[in-house]
Amino acid sequence: TVSGTSISFGSAAVFESSSVTYIAATYDSTNGKVVIGYKDVGNSNYGTAAVGTVSGTSISFGTPVVFASAATEYIAAAYDSSNEKVVFAYTDDGNSYKGTAIVGTVSGTSISFGSATVFESAETDFISATFDSSNNKVVIAYRDVGNSNYGTAVVGTVSGTSISFGTPVVFESVRSDNISATFDSSNNKVVIAYKDTGNASYGTAIVGTVSGTSISFGTAVVFNSETTSYFSATFDSANNKVVIAYRDSGNSGAGTAVVGTVSGTSISFGSAVVYETGNTIRNSSTFDSARNKVIITYYDNENSNDYGTFVVGTVSGTSISFGTPVVFDSSSTNYPSATYDSTNNKVVISYLDGGNSNYGTAVVV
Repeated sequence: TVSGTSISFGSAAVFESSSVTYIAATYDSTNGKVVIGYKDVGNSNYGTAAVGTVSGTSISFGTPVVFASAATEYIAAAYDSSNEKVVFAYTDDGNSYKGTAIVGTVSGTSISFGSATVFESAETDFISATFDSSNNKVVIAYRDVGNSNYGTAVVGTVSGTSISFGTPVVFESVRSDNISATFDSSNNKVVIAYKDTGNASYGTAIVGTVSGTSISFGTAVVFNSETTSYFSATFDSANNKVVIAYRDSGNSGAGTAVVGTVSGTSISFGSAVVYETGNTIRNSSTFDSARNKVIITYYDNENSNDYGTFVVGTVSGTSISFGTPVVFDSSSTNYPSATYDSTNNKVVISYLDGGNSNYGTAVVV
């Protein structure tokens, strides 16, 4: 039991019987389905998606569907609840590494896609996507390699099975890495966390305001004055707080989280809290709104062989407390992505299972 919440998880289920990377999961609340996008290494590195159905503590998957017949990287996923569409953003290696997005429509246990749209006509990486439910827009944040690696964001509008974009806006005029975006539905603001390489690689966040097809930003705020990486931002809608998980290189790579409070176009932070003392890689977080808990999943670089692990956090004021980390896969894992199934009140963690030929795998928590 963690803070009054019992933890259990079902058996792992394979969604792709070949090696996968760049996993990104989201939840289609209209159809009650988990949708996972990934790079299918076993199929020419094509961008691919699988639709999962949760039942109890199990999840089953339909046949995977290719959404990009070229090598893809840095896949990000968001669900547009207004238009009832899944949006994948990704680097299209087959088109000069341009930032690209595509709209998916779930039907039963499958998904179909419209035509891809380029949102950045230069090399793009460290892509993250979130949905602004106030303006019904998809916001994609990324590193614009073609523009001195600046941190950049663009606003997308879904119409039917297509998506169109406004003009990209720079939010950080230096190299910005490990970008993660979330939406604060209490203040109707987008919050982007990133590594500010121009400022000693400090952990930094900035608040964005969407207006029409554009986005404007306040002043960036440092939340960790050490080298920081592997960000994952999520929004706690019970406490109206942004929670950012990260790897703190100034503290032996410990998994750490901080609670942010948005006010106007700025954000302030409470004290950092360690949830994993070992070297923590590839954090992914989500919010369980039935139990008002933040779930952070990661692979624990200090635990034998990069074991797949998650931890449950409870926000109180401007701080967060954590239970004991729980191993969900006692083998080497990578690219974890957590999403919350609000129909079944379950968290689904998708990941690369190094103990099973690097197959794409998921488990219900």
